[in-house]
Parts: sequence; structure tokens; C-alpha cells
Amino acid sequence: MADERERGVLLEVAYDGTAFHGWAAQSGARTVQETLRGAVLAMDPRASEVRGASRTDAGVHAEGQAVAFDSSREIAARGWVGGLNQHLPADVVVRAARPVPPGYTPRYAARAKRYRYRVLVDSVRDPQWRTRAWRVEPNLDLAAMAREADAAVGTHDFAGFRAAGDPRAETVRTLMRVDLERELDARVVAVVVEGNAFLYKMVRVLVGTLVDVARGRLAPGAVRRALEARNRREAGTTAPAHGLVLESVDLAMPEAVGERWPS
Repeated sequence: MADERERGVLLEVAYDGTAFHGWAAQSGARTVQETLRGAVLAMDPRASEVRGASRTDAGVHAEGQAVAFDSSREIAARGWVGGLNQHLPADVVVRAARPVPPGYTPRYAARAKRYRYRVLVDSVRDPQWRTRAWRVEPNLDLAAMAREADAAVGTHDFAGFRAAGDPRAETVRTLMRVDLERELDARVVAVVVEGNAFLYKMVRVLVGTLVDVARGRLAPGAVRRALEARNRREAGTTAPAHGLVLESVDLAMPEAVGERWPS
């Protein structure tokens, strides 16, 4: 039986973003936030809204989205994981849960986020990567791509790397890491980007710029020029959403935090 004392719950959530119109709730659209909220309400009709760390766009995937909500039900972390997953569709899953103080908000507690963008370097399409990687022709200069990636590391004004519709006046961000990695499938090159915060479509514009230099559509030094000019027109293509995955969110945890399940 529920009592009146609120408890916070922090979830680690993974989803395939293909059939979602992004994270944030929208009228008449299927979103991750509303789907999760439905599962939470099935277990506690009086639970709060669910609060995510990152507003991923339509088609973007997640392996480690951080989500919190408040509930008056006394349910162990293991119970939340099992119960919520019974009410969730196949393309979204709660991977872990832990107790936190009520009101805990991952967006404000996020110290860093790590994204992985996959590029399939192949002459023909591959169905297994259809919703998980951006296919480009195999004429990429990966050394040039790596040099452009290095230019993005550090604290810069990334105004030239945001899409229209981002209203934020403060556009300085810090990227601790922009690395190129080969995956087990050697045709796939991953761009791993870790930063303290991101502007609207910033990772996708950055990856598109790296790829445009690597395939000769932009002259070398494009990242530096776009940073200095603070002008979107100096940067490259906005890479498609389906190649992007939110891998993890590094959170500042409160003192009164419970054990994670599974550990």
C-alpha cells in the first residue's frame, strides 16, 4: 500500500529511436518521454512527470539515457525495473534503477554526456545498419577527418555548430573528447564525442563537417573556420539522426542515493 512520503527513482533507459518522434512529449506524436510516463503511471497513477537528461531528436537512439521521477509507492529498485519493463514496448527498456532524493533532475545533475555516431563506409547499403549508421561512399580521408576532430576538442564557442531553432544565448561548450574508432565491423567508423553540454544538433553538425572534409566537399580547417566565424554556413552537412546514440550520462549523484539494481 502506498504511503504519502515521496521517493525519487533514477532510471537508466535504452531505446531504439527509429519509431519515436524524439524524447520530449509532443501532442499527437509517439515519444520516449510519454511512453515511459505511461509505464510509470501503470505502476503509480500519482507519480510525477519523468525527467530526462537529454532531449534526443527523432530517430536518435540511447543506451544510457538518465531519467528520474517521484513516487509515493515503496518499491525496490529491482521492482521498478521488472514492473516498468512489463509495461514498455520492445523498442524501449529500463536497464537499471536506484533510489534518489525526490526532485532529483538528471538534466541539471549532468556533468558530461557521451555520444557515438556511426558512419558506414560502403559502396552499397546494408540492411543491418539501415537504422544505426549513416552510409557514405568509401573515399573518405580518415586522417583528414581525425585532424578536424582534434580541432573541436577544448572549450569553444560552438554557435556555428547548432541548428536553427536553438534559442540559447550561451553557446560556449567544452568537448573533452572527439575520437574516431573502428568498430568490430571494420566498415564502420564511429565518432565518439564527450562534452559537458551540447547545442541543438551540435553533434550531428560536427560529424557532418568531419565527413564533408574527409570526402573533399569542404577544405581542411573547416572546423576551425566555423568555430572562429560562429557561423553555421561555415560548417558542413547535418548528419542524419539515425547514426547517433546517446551512450552515457555522467551524473553528479546526491549523498542520499540508494543501491543500483542490477549493480
